[in-house]
Amino acid sequence: MGDVYAANGRRYEKMTYNRVGKSGLKFPAVSLGFWHNFGSKDNYDTMKAMCRTAFDLGITQFDLANNYGPVPGSAEEHLGKILKEDFLPYRDELVITTKAGYGMWPGPYGDWGSKKYLTASVDQSLKRMGLEYVDIFYHHRMDPETPLEETMEALALIVRSGKALYAGISNYDEANTRKAMTIMKELHCPLIVNQRRYSIFDRSIEDDGVKDCCREIGMGIIAFSPLAQGLLTDKYLKGIPADSRIGRDPRFLKADDLTEERLGQIQALNDLALERGQTLAQMALSWILKDDGVASVLIGASRPEQIAENISAAEHRDFTAEELERIDRICGR
Repeated sequence: MGDVYAANGRRYEKMTYNRVGKSGLKFPAVSLGFWHNFGSKDNYDTMKAMCRTAFDLGITQFDLANNYGPVPGSAEEHLGKILKEDFLPYRDELVITTKAGYGMWPGPYGDWGSKKYLTASVDQSLKRMGLEYVDIFYHHRMDPETPLEETMEALALIVRSGKALYAGISNYDEANTRKAMTIMKELHCPLIVNQRRYSIFDRSIEDDGVKDCCREIGMGIIAFSPLAQGLLTDKYLKGIPADSRIGRDPRFLKADDLTEERLGQIQALNDLALERGQTLAQMALSWILKDDGVASVLIGASRPEQIAENISAAEHRDFTAEELERIDRICGR
């Protein structure tokens, strides 16, 4: 038994784990997101292989949402099958998260941030994944109509019921992040993380003050789309591959996004990455993790090899002042 424990434990030597805000929870520096490539049109064996590779490399967090697919719900269903077949003995070694806040079913009760929607959604998500609880349940986006007090009370109810261990928010601006934290402190419920888009090309989390705000109030940050939907890789430098995000699923990234100016920036950043001994994707992830402002970056992948390639980003996070200035200059900042 001891030999098995030691062998299993060695996977954690390959990964850095960062505390999430002022909570007791730690995230792996790199986490696996299920936003893309875990839907009904994707290959199940590849999904399972990616989960196995990620876990073997120390990635302990799998991040989902009720609407991830397509079709909505299919990513959670696929994870449920993978957990049943491969991962149930390791449940206590995993951080599994999900969210609700976007349209999930018809009618007035399947969207946004009401208590009715969020409590129904967590029950549906747990059923799809075959779980008794998730580690974090997020409200996926701000609701302009539902009082924030109601949304936070719903998250607190979900935590108190044992269906989630912690609560989180996603896509929240600074004012609502502060207000949400204040409400949850009054409810004595752990609101520990804000999930926001963040990349070399998208720095809205810096510009709108959320990154500094979260540091100030003790909330963690996890970054999604750190590779700007694949733009911060070398895959588009020689055209649009058929198996790329643009080639397979242009809902979020279109060929028109590859302007001459953008391609020039990608090439210049790729040159710098090579000088650092990294791929562009590795450097883009390292850039987000360069300080303690972000606990984890969420990577998407279409094959296991991409996960193995990107994992080393956690190991090479040091940038010189000259390199940081060069990145800013390339991006026109």
